[in-house]
Amino acid sequence: MTDPTDPARYAFEYPDEAGYPGEKGTLSQDQIVLIDEVTDDPHAPAFDFAVVNDEKTGIYEAIVGDREIAGLPYNVAGDDRLVLLATSVLPEFRKQGIATELIRRVLDDVRTQGKTVTVMCPIVHTFIEHNPEYADLIDPKHPGVTKGHR
Repeated sequence: MTDPTDPARYAFEYPDEAGYPGEKGTLSQDQIVLIDEVTDDPHAPAFDFAVVNDEKTGIYEAIVGDREIAGLPYNVAGDDRLVLLATSVLPEFRKQGIATELIRRVLDDVRTQGKTVTVMCPIVHTFIEHNPEYADLIDPKHPGVTKGHR
């Protein structure tokens, strides 16, 4: 397990084109919980869920039964790139591997489509850092957030 008091673990810098010129992001407590999950909890979720890409609304949804329990919204940037915006998981489903598995399935789908990603979500960025087999999906011209230093 990594040191949860390490401030560099939670420091991210956003590219100027994100609309936050020179911005170093401060993560919310919700984001910190999900960062910890993708960093410290690589096991599969305790239960199965479906992932649906709702192209009309631009969100990958994690669904259990008829309930959306997590989501990863995105913007389409041309024919070959998605901008992944923000991973969210309902509080009662956190720390169960849902974020990790949702991100994995989204990135697998992106790969299948032959697309790249711009990562604006610190949770996705952290996931890719810890799963370098997905690093080739990051668009080299528009990578998105980067790890910052405090």
